[in-house]
Amino acid sequence: MYKYKEVSDGKYVLSLDNHVEVCEALSAFCKEKDIYAGAVYGLGAICEATFRFLDPATKQYVDKTFSEQMEITNLIGNISQKPGDPLTPYLHIHITASRRDYTCIGGHLLSARINGACELVVEDYRDVVLERYFDTQIGLNLYKF
Repeated sequence: MYKYKEVSDGKYVLSLDNHVEVCEALSAFCKEKDIYAGAVYGLGAICEATFRFLDPATKQYVDKTFSEQMEITNLIGNISQKPGDPLTPYLHIHITASRRDYTCIGGHLLSARINGACELVVEDYRDVVLERYFDTQIGLNLYKF
């Protein structure tokens, strides 16, 4: 699913394999390295992506899938512990993708399929616990500080 190199203490550069799903590969890497608090950023190329948008009025997510070749112009997010399941990385990722006509779309990333390459940097906040809880008023998983 990926190749990686640790470039400094707790900082990794990843190259995801062509045609893998981004969140699946990133989650697998975080589990392999026991990363449950950190940051991720990167770029690449995808052929399909599902973005998610929270409607604050209804507290419901609206998902939309785009099936076309796109460039990831920015991927940024954080890694924490999933509410109720501290051994599962909780990925909160946002993405902006450029289309063939040079317009951009973006939002919360639910899934994306690599078509070309994807290069990510993962920073492990070692010895830090970042838990989340579900806030019923807002409808989101927020940091539990």
